[in-house]
Amino acid sequence: MLDTSAEVLDAFSAAVTSVVERVGPSVVHVGSGRGGASGFVIAPDGYILTNAHVVEGGRTPRITLHDGSEIAGEIAGADPSTDLAVIRALSASTLPAATLGDSDALRVGQLVIAIGDPLGFQSTVTTGVVSALGRSLNARDGRLIENIIQTDAALNPGNSGGPLVDTHARVVGVNTAIIPNAQGICFAIPSATARRVAGALIRDGRIRRAMLGIAGTATPLGRGLANALAVPLSGIRVVDVTSASPADLGGIKAGDVIVAVDGEPVPTLSRLQGVLTGERIGRAVPVILVRRGERLERFVVLREAESTPHR
Repeated sequence: MLDTSAEVLDAFSAAVTSVVERVGPSVVHVGSGRGGASGFVIAPDGYILTNAHVVEGGRTPRITLHDGSEIAGEIAGADPSTDLAVIRALSASTLPAATLGDSDALRVGQLVIAIGDPLGFQSTVTTGVVSALGRSLNARDGRLIENIIQTDAALNPGNSGGPLVDTHARVVGVNTAIIPNAQGICFAIPSATARRVAGALIRDGRIRRAMLGIAGTATPLGRGLANALAVPLSGIRVVDVTSASPADLGGIKAGDVIVAVDGEPVPTLSRLQGVLTGERIGRAVPVILVRRGERLERFVVLREAESTPHR
Protein backbone atom coordinates (compact mmCIF):
# COMPACT_ATOMS: atom_id res chain seq x y z
CA MET A 1 0.00 0.00 0.00
CA LEU A 2 2.82 2.38 0.91
CA ASP A 3 4.61 1.73 -2.35
CA THR A 4 1.41 2.32 -4.30
CA SER A 5 0.77 5.61 -2.49
CA ALA A 6 4.31 6.74 -3.21
CA GLU A 7 3.88 5.91 -6.88
CA VAL A 8 0.68 7.92 -7.04
CA LEU A 9 2.36 10.90 -5.40
CA ASP A 10 5.34 10.60 -7.72
CA ALA A 11 3.03 10.55 -10.73
CA PHE A 12 1.16 13.59 -9.41
CA SER A 13 4.43 15.43 -8.81
CA ALA A 14 5.70 14.55 -12.28
CA ALA A 15 2.47 15.78 -13.88
CA VAL A 16 2.61 19.14 -12.09
CA THR A 17 6.30 19.57 -12.86
CA SER A 18 5.72 18.84 -16.53
CA VAL A 19 2.90 21.38 -16.73
CA VAL A 20 4.97 24.08 -15.05
CA GLU A 21 7.93 23.44 -17.34
CA ARG A 22 5.69 23.81 -20.39
CA VAL A 23 3.50 26.75 -19.32
CA GLY A 24 5.80 28.62 -16.91
CA PRO A 25 7.89 30.33 -19.63
CA SER A 26 4.74 32.01 -21.01
CA VAL A 27 3.82 33.58 -17.65
CA VAL A 28 4.88 37.20 -17.17
CA HIS A 29 4.81 39.87 -14.50
CA VAL A 30 2.75 42.94 -15.39
CA GLY A 31 3.73 46.12 -13.62
CA SER A 32 1.11 48.88 -13.74
CA GLY A 33 -0.27 51.80 -11.79
CA ARG A 34 -2.17 49.36 -9.57
CA GLY A 35 0.94 47.43 -8.61
CA GLY A 36 2.17 44.08 -9.85
CA ALA A 37 0.09 41.28 -11.29
CA SER A 38 0.38 38.36 -13.67
CA GLY A 39 -0.34 37.65 -17.31
CA PHE A 40 0.53 35.05 -19.91
CA VAL A 41 1.51 35.10 -23.57
CA ILE A 42 -1.24 33.90 -25.92
CA ALA A 43 0.49 34.68 -29.25
CA PRO A 44 4.21 34.50 -30.10
CA ASP A 45 4.23 38.04 -31.49
CA GLY A 46 3.77 39.45 -28.00
CA TYR A 47 0.06 39.48 -27.15
CA ILE A 48 -0.48 38.87 -23.45
CA LEU A 49 -3.73 38.15 -21.62
CA THR A 50 -4.35 39.56 -18.14
CA ASN A 51 -7.17 41.09 -16.07
CA ALA A 52 -8.79 44.40 -16.96
CA HIS A 53 -8.42 45.66 -13.40
CA VAL A 54 -4.67 45.17 -13.70
CA VAL A 55 -4.43 47.87 -16.41
CA GLU A 56 -7.18 50.08 -15.03
CA GLY A 57 -6.22 53.72 -15.42
CA GLY A 58 -4.47 53.15 -18.74
CA ARG A 59 -0.89 53.47 -17.55
CA THR A 60 1.73 51.92 -19.78
CA PRO A 61 2.39 48.43 -18.40
CA ARG A 62 5.93 47.19 -17.81
CA ILE A 63 6.38 43.51 -18.60
CA THR A 64 8.91 41.21 -16.98
CA LEU A 65 9.43 38.03 -18.94
CA HIS A 66 10.19 34.60 -17.53
CA ASP A 67 13.94 35.09 -18.06
CA GLY A 68 13.90 38.30 -16.01
CA SER A 69 14.20 40.72 -18.92
CA GLU A 70 11.96 43.79 -18.92
CA ILE A 71 10.20 45.29 -21.91
CA ALA A 72 7.59 47.99 -22.39
CA GLY A 73 4.02 47.12 -23.24
CA GLU A 74 0.91 48.81 -24.54
CA ILE A 75 -2.76 48.14 -23.87
CA ALA A 76 -4.37 46.56 -26.92
CA GLY A 77 -7.81 46.57 -25.31
CA ALA A 78 -9.65 46.00 -22.04
CA ASP A 79 -13.12 44.74 -21.19
CA PRO A 80 -14.19 45.50 -17.60
CA SER A 81 -17.39 43.50 -18.15
CA THR A 82 -15.36 40.27 -18.21
CA ASP A 83 -12.31 41.61 -16.33
CA LEU A 84 -10.07 40.69 -19.24
CA ALA A 85 -7.46 42.74 -21.06
CA VAL A 86 -4.87 42.19 -23.76
CA ILE A 87 -1.52 43.96 -23.70
CA ARG A 88 1.22 43.73 -26.26
CA ALA A 89 4.89 43.47 -25.50
CA LEU A 90 6.70 46.01 -27.64
CA SER A 91 9.92 45.19 -29.49
CA ALA A 92 9.58 41.53 -28.52
CA SER A 93 10.80 38.72 -30.68
CA THR A 94 9.05 35.35 -30.68
CA LEU A 95 7.72 34.61 -27.19
CA PRO A 96 6.64 31.22 -25.80
CA ALA A 97 2.84 31.13 -25.91
CA ALA A 98 0.45 29.12 -23.75
CA THR A 99 -2.32 27.08 -25.33
CA LEU A 100 -5.94 27.90 -24.50
CA GLY A 101 -7.88 24.75 -23.67
CA ASP A 102 -11.57 23.87 -23.54
CA SER A 103 -13.09 25.13 -20.28
CA ASP A 104 -16.46 23.67 -21.30
CA ALA A 105 -14.97 20.21 -20.79
CA LEU A 106 -14.01 20.86 -17.15
CA ARG A 107 -15.50 18.70 -14.43
CA VAL A 108 -15.89 19.37 -10.72
CA GLY A 109 -13.05 17.66 -8.87
CA GLN A 110 -10.61 17.93 -11.78
CA LEU A 111 -7.02 18.81 -10.89
CA VAL A 112 -5.91 22.31 -11.87
CA ILE A 113 -2.70 24.29 -11.43
CA ALA A 114 -2.41 28.05 -10.91
CA ILE A 115 0.77 29.78 -12.06
CA GLY A 116 1.44 33.42 -11.37
CA ASP A 117 3.60 36.16 -9.94
CA PRO A 118 2.03 36.90 -6.54
CA LEU A 119 3.74 39.50 -4.39
CA GLY A 120 6.63 39.58 -6.86
CA PHE A 121 7.57 35.92 -6.42
CA GLN A 122 8.13 34.76 -9.97
CA SER A 123 6.43 31.63 -11.32
CA THR A 124 4.71 30.67 -8.08
CA VAL A 125 2.76 27.44 -8.45
CA THR A 126 -0.24 26.16 -6.48
CA THR A 127 -2.44 23.16 -7.11
CA GLY A 128 -6.05 22.34 -6.34
CA VAL A 129 -9.24 21.12 -7.88
CA VAL A 130 -12.20 22.62 -9.70
CA SER A 131 -14.53 23.22 -6.74
CA ALA A 132 -17.56 24.36 -8.76
CA LEU A 133 -18.58 25.51 -12.22
CA GLY A 134 -21.09 28.05 -13.46
CA ARG A 135 -20.53 30.63 -10.73
CA SER A 136 -21.27 34.34 -11.32
CA LEU A 137 -19.31 37.39 -10.20
CA ASN A 138 -20.14 41.07 -10.41
CA ALA A 139 -17.78 42.94 -12.74
CA ARG A 140 -16.64 46.45 -11.94
CA ASP A 141 -19.14 47.93 -14.40
CA GLY A 142 -22.06 46.16 -12.75
CA ARG A 143 -22.48 43.38 -15.29
CA LEU A 144 -22.39 39.75 -14.25
CA ILE A 145 -19.47 37.62 -15.39
CA GLU A 146 -21.01 34.20 -15.94
CA ASN A 147 -19.70 30.62 -15.99
CA ILE A 148 -16.93 31.46 -13.56
CA ILE A 149 -14.69 28.59 -12.39
CA GLN A 150 -14.34 28.18 -8.63
CA THR A 151 -11.13 26.52 -7.45
CA ASP A 152 -9.25 25.91 -4.23
CA ALA A 153 -5.85 26.41 -5.89
CA ALA A 154 -4.46 29.13 -3.62
CA LEU A 155 -4.30 32.63 -5.08
CA ASN A 156 -2.67 35.72 -3.62
CA PRO A 157 -2.44 39.41 -4.57
CA GLY A 158 -0.49 39.42 -7.81
CA ASN A 159 -1.97 36.16 -9.11
CA SER A 160 -4.56 38.17 -11.01
CA GLY A 161 -4.27 37.55 -14.73
CA GLY A 162 -2.24 34.36 -14.40
CA PRO A 163 -3.28 31.07 -16.01
CA LEU A 164 -5.27 28.25 -14.46
CA VAL A 165 -4.02 25.14 -16.22
CA ASP A 166 -5.13 21.51 -16.55
CA THR A 167 -2.81 18.50 -16.38
CA HIS A 168 -2.35 18.60 -20.17
CA ALA A 169 -0.73 22.07 -19.90
CA ARG A 170 -3.75 23.78 -21.44
CA VAL A 171 -5.02 27.04 -19.99
CA VAL A 172 -8.62 26.55 -18.85
CA GLY A 173 -9.05 29.81 -16.98
CA VAL A 174 -7.67 33.25 -16.14
CA ASN A 175 -7.29 33.75 -12.40
CA THR A 176 -9.22 36.80 -11.34
CA ALA A 177 -10.46 37.01 -7.76
CA ILE A 178 -10.38 35.71 -4.23
CA ILE A 179 -12.85 36.23 -1.39
CA PRO A 180 -11.05 38.01 1.48
CA ASN A 181 -10.87 36.00 4.72
CA ALA A 182 -12.25 32.91 2.97
CA GLN A 183 -10.37 29.63 2.91
CA GLY A 184 -9.80 28.16 -0.54
CA ILE A 185 -12.41 30.11 -2.49
CA CYS A 186 -10.82 31.48 -5.65
CA PHE A 187 -12.17 32.22 -9.10
CA ALA A 188 -11.07 32.15 -12.72
CA ILE A 189 -12.64 33.34 -15.96
CA PRO A 190 -13.13 30.36 -18.29
CA SER A 191 -10.92 30.00 -21.34
CA ALA A 192 -13.99 29.90 -23.60
CA THR A 193 -14.75 33.49 -22.57
CA ALA A 194 -11.09 34.48 -22.71
CA ARG A 195 -10.66 33.18 -26.26
CA ARG A 196 -13.67 35.13 -27.54
CA VAL A 197 -12.85 38.35 -25.71
CA ALA A 198 -9.13 38.29 -26.51
CA GLY A 199 -9.82 37.85 -30.21
CA ALA A 200 -12.15 40.85 -30.27
CA LEU A 201 -9.77 43.02 -28.23
CA ILE A 202 -6.86 42.25 -30.55
CA ARG A 203 -9.02 42.95 -33.59
CA ASP A 204 -11.09 45.95 -32.43
CA GLY A 205 -9.58 47.10 -29.15
CA ARG A 206 -12.95 46.74 -27.40
CA ILE A 207 -16.04 44.58 -27.04
CA ARG A 208 -19.19 45.84 -28.72
CA ARG A 209 -22.43 45.33 -26.76
CA ALA A 210 -25.98 46.39 -27.47
CA MET A 211 -28.11 48.44 -25.08
CA LEU A 212 -31.84 48.32 -24.40
CA GLY A 213 -32.12 51.24 -21.99
CA ILE A 214 -34.06 49.89 -19.04
CA ALA A 215 -33.64 49.26 -15.33
CA GLY A 216 -35.39 46.12 -14.20
CA THR A 217 -35.57 43.19 -11.84
CA ALA A 218 -36.24 39.49 -12.37
CA THR A 219 -39.81 38.51 -11.50
CA PRO A 220 -41.98 35.38 -11.80
CA LEU A 221 -45.20 35.54 -13.80
CA GLY A 222 -47.05 32.66 -12.26
CA ARG A 223 -47.65 29.35 -13.99
CA GLY A 224 -51.29 30.06 -14.82
CA LEU A 225 -50.61 33.36 -16.60
CA ALA A 226 -47.48 32.05 -18.33
CA ASN A 227 -49.35 29.00 -19.66
CA ALA A 228 -52.30 31.09 -20.78
CA LEU A 229 -50.07 33.49 -22.73
CA ALA A 230 -47.59 30.81 -23.89
CA VAL A 231 -44.62 32.71 -22.44
CA PRO A 232 -41.78 31.74 -20.07
CA LEU A 233 -42.49 31.49 -16.34
CA SER A 234 -40.41 34.56 -15.47
CA GLY A 235 -38.94 37.68 -17.02
CA ILE A 236 -37.61 41.15 -16.31
CA ARG A 237 -40.04 43.63 -14.78
CA VAL A 238 -39.18 47.08 -16.17
CA VAL A 239 -38.66 49.53 -13.32
CA ASP A 240 -37.50 52.48 -15.41
CA VAL A 241 -37.00 53.32 -19.09
CA THR A 242 -34.28 55.75 -20.17
CA SER A 243 -35.67 58.59 -22.24
CA ALA A 244 -34.98 58.29 -25.99
CA SER A 245 -33.39 54.86 -25.47
CA PRO A 246 -34.12 51.91 -27.79
CA ALA A 247 -36.64 50.60 -25.27
CA ASP A 248 -38.38 53.99 -25.05
CA LEU A 249 -38.50 54.43 -28.82
CA GLY A 250 -39.73 50.84 -29.19
CA GLY A 251 -42.71 51.38 -26.92
CA ILE A 252 -41.56 49.53 -23.79
CA LYS A 253 -42.97 51.04 -20.60
CA ALA A 254 -42.32 50.82 -16.86
CA GLY A 255 -44.33 47.93 -15.43
CA ASP A 256 -43.91 45.72 -18.51
CA VAL A 257 -42.41 42.29 -17.97
CA ILE A 258 -39.97 41.39 -20.76
CA VAL A 259 -39.92 37.61 -21.24
CA ALA A 260 -37.98 37.18 -24.50
CA VAL A 261 -35.65 39.18 -26.74
CA ASP A 262 -34.99 38.08 -30.31
CA GLY A 263 -36.48 34.69 -29.55
CA GLU A 264 -34.40 34.04 -26.43
CA PRO A 265 -36.00 33.82 -22.97
CA VAL A 266 -34.66 36.36 -20.45
CA PRO A 267 -35.58 35.07 -16.97
CA THR A 268 -32.69 36.95 -15.33
CA LEU A 269 -30.78 40.17 -15.85
CA SER A 270 -27.66 38.17 -16.65
CA ARG A 271 -29.49 36.36 -19.45
CA LEU A 272 -30.73 39.70 -20.78
CA GLN A 273 -27.15 40.97 -20.75
CA GLY A 274 -26.10 37.83 -22.61
CA VAL A 275 -28.61 38.51 -25.38
CA LEU A 276 -27.45 42.11 -25.90
CA THR A 277 -24.50 41.15 -28.08
CA GLY A 278 -22.64 43.23 -30.64
CA GLU A 279 -24.11 41.47 -33.66
CA ARG A 280 -27.59 42.70 -32.67
CA ILE A 281 -26.55 46.38 -32.77
CA GLY A 282 -28.63 48.27 -35.35
CA ARG A 283 -31.11 45.44 -35.77
CA ALA A 284 -34.82 45.67 -35.04
CA VAL A 285 -35.24 42.74 -32.65
CA PRO A 286 -38.60 41.40 -31.45
CA VAL A 287 -39.25 41.84 -27.73
CA ILE A 288 -42.03 39.76 -26.16
CA LEU A 289 -43.52 41.33 -23.05
CA VAL A 290 -46.49 41.04 -20.73
CA ARG A 291 -48.48 44.20 -19.97
CA ARG A 292 -51.53 44.09 -17.69
CA GLY A 293 -52.05 40.41 -18.36
CA GLU A 294 -51.70 40.74 -22.14
CA ARG A 295 -48.94 39.34 -24.35
CA LEU A 296 -47.44 41.99 -26.65
CA GLU A 297 -44.64 42.11 -29.20
CA ARG A 298 -42.56 45.21 -29.82
CA PHE A 299 -39.67 45.70 -32.25
CA VAL A 300 -36.70 47.54 -30.78
CA VAL A 301 -33.70 48.85 -32.73
CA LEU A 302 -30.75 48.24 -30.43
CA ARG A 303 -27.93 50.76 -30.12
CA GLU A 304 -24.35 50.23 -29.08
CA ALA A 305 -23.69 50.63 -25.38
CA GLU A 306 -21.05 53.10 -24.34
CA SER A 307 -17.84 51.29 -23.46
CA THR A 308 -15.40 52.17 -20.72
CA PRO A 309 -12.22 53.59 -22.28
CA HIS A 310 -8.93 51.97 -21.28
CA ARG A 311 -6.91 55.08 -21.88
